[in-house]
Amino acid sequence: MNAAAFIASLDGAAPAPRLSAPLSGLWWAAKGDWEQAHRIVQDDNSRDAAWVHAYLHRVEGDFGNAGYWYRQAGQPAATDSLEAEWERIAATLLGSTT
Repeated sequence: MNAAAFIASLDGAAPAPRLSAPLSGLWWAAKGDWEQAHRIVQDDNSRDAAWVHAYLHRVEGDFGNAGYWYRQAGQPAATDSLEAEWERIAATLLGSTT
């Protein structure tokens, strides 16, 4: 799936069934369902899930917890807008360069 298809899929009721847990979590985050997104990524031990987990805690305003998850992900703590970070994570996880 490319970034355009992923973004277009946000019009649906559920993420594509073959999306990775981190992308599914990011999908639910974009839909405004923080709880569902969090449930998905907290059960995945990958660095990608940790990055989405960090993003979710940043959305929540829990910067201390977000910092922990950024470290688990091997990513610097984001300082740009939430929208820019969401787009960056999606592009990276989808293998895009934009």
